[in-house]
Amino acid sequence: MSTASKKNRRKRIVAWVVGLAVVGLIAWALRPRPVAADFAAVERGPLRVTVDEEGETRVRHRYMVSAPVAGRVLRIELEPGDDVRANDTVVAILEPAPPTPLDARSRAEAEARVLAAEAAVQRSRAERDQAAAELRFARTDLERYRKLADDEVVSRERLDVARLDVERREEALKAADSSIAGAEQDLAAARARLLEIDAPASSDGAAPRAVLSPVDGVVLRRLRESEAVVPVGEPLVEIGNPDQLEIVSDLLSTDAVKARAGNPVVIEQWGGGEPLNGTVRRVEPYGFTKFSALGVEEQRVNVIVDFDDPREAWRALGDGYRVEVRIVVWEDDDVLKVPTSSLFRHGEDWAAYAVEGGRAVLRVVRIGRRDGLAAQVLDGLAAGESVIVHPSDAIEDGVAVVERSV
Repeated sequence: MSTASKKNRRKRIVAWVVGLAVVGLIAWALRPRPVAADFAAVERGPLRVTVDEEGETRVRHRYMVSAPVAGRVLRIELEPGDDVRANDTVVAILEPAPPTPLDARSRAEAEARVLAAEAAVQRSRAERDQAAAELRFARTDLERYRKLADDEVVSRERLDVARLDVERREEALKAADSSIAGAEQDLAAARARLLEIDAPASSDGAAPRAVLSPVDGVVLRRLRESEAVVPVGEPLVEIGNPDQLEIVSDLLSTDAVKARAGNPVVIEQWGGGEPLNGTVRRVEPYGFTKFSALGVEEQRVNVIVDFDDPREAWRALGDGYRVEVRIVVWEDDDVLKVPTSSLFRHGEDWAAYAVEGGRAVLRVVRIGRRDGLAAQVLDGLAAGESVIVHPSDAIEDGVAVVERSV
């Protein structure tokens, strides 16, 4: 073989090798690569299902001290947080209320009523004088007819008529006396309307009245501080015992049906370092409508929670403080569980991607109880298997996967 032929052959071999290398590089570049994903293990362990909601502390027994009578309440010196003793601590002092001052129109009307009442008294007295005169005349007539009847000049029937007339005149005189008494009372009432505040409230001889605390406790709220004239029943001070603290949380009615009296409660975000423990005492039997921050109408039910920890653990809490409650509605110490982020809907069922031999395998699973992070697996997965959490659209059944590096 000549030297030129050898060179041509060598060039063809080199070109063929280069072509194979290029084809190999293209095939390697276009081959399917494993999809990076986050893996999680299917494992056995404890699972706790809770209903989470905000709550508010409140004193269990509250006592609203109100004004027992209308009057002027003096300035209340008690401050919120001050201790009070039952039937000993003076909560407020009430003085009799002075008469209400009259404006020009009301005064004119009141003066007119006084004049009308005075005229009525005079008319009643005149009618009484007339009735007395008629009675005297009737009695004189009766004496005359009695003598004539004794002399048999008039009949006994005519004497009876005269006697009846005297009795009628006596009753008329009594009615006139009553009319005078009524007219004088109306006159006194009309004159009382004209009274104005010209002297202190206690100048009428009535003593100030002290309002005492009904129970031992502290002042929760002072609803009236400055001196003022108040009507009967006006709230003055609210009293309660902060040692008798409870939590009220309004749950959605769909969550409230899961709670039962006696369910344990974890109290968090109350301002202290460690969560507190509590127990559901009562789920109230009635619901109410409440609008959420977004304006959505919701049916809510109040759930009452008692503290299980001693008073020293939650002494910093007071009335009306915000807390977060986690009501435990179900728990088990040994369940097969999987992260809820690995589950998705597959038709009418739940499914997850298990990892087998470096590939994603679609598994239909049956789940039980769930909390916010994990779900109980009843069928479809086994302990020790790995599943893909937050599967993306690139992951399908049979796709090669690799665990994403942290």
